[in-house]
Amino acid sequence: MISLKKTKDIERVFKVGRGFKESSFLLKAARNDIENSRFAFVAGLKVSKKANQRNLVKRRMRAIVRAVLPAISPGFDVVITALAGASDKSFQEIEAAINKLLRTSGLRKP
Repeated sequence: MISLKKTKDIERVFKVGRGFKESSFLLKAARNDIENSRFAFVAGLKVSKKANQRNLVKRRMRAIVRAVLPAISPGFDVVITALAGASDKSFQEIEAAINKLLRTSGLRKP
């Protein structure tokens, strides 16, 4: 999985990307000019004041996307943001929400 690391790339996704929301998660996606899809995962202080909780949510999101990566359409920059309440969700609830987001946005092939 290729990470979306540069601030200017992430800001571009927030400016021009289409957004989708599901329970405690927000997905923003924008086309890119390369053949791979790149991902960034964000969990701010509203998710939890504790860094280990925020990192746990990001690790879970990364693992879920990595598992379905072969089914994801190439050519997109994607930012998945955890919102308040995400740290209270189990792995299965996070997985269901992210899979629904990927299908709704059209990024995941059926």
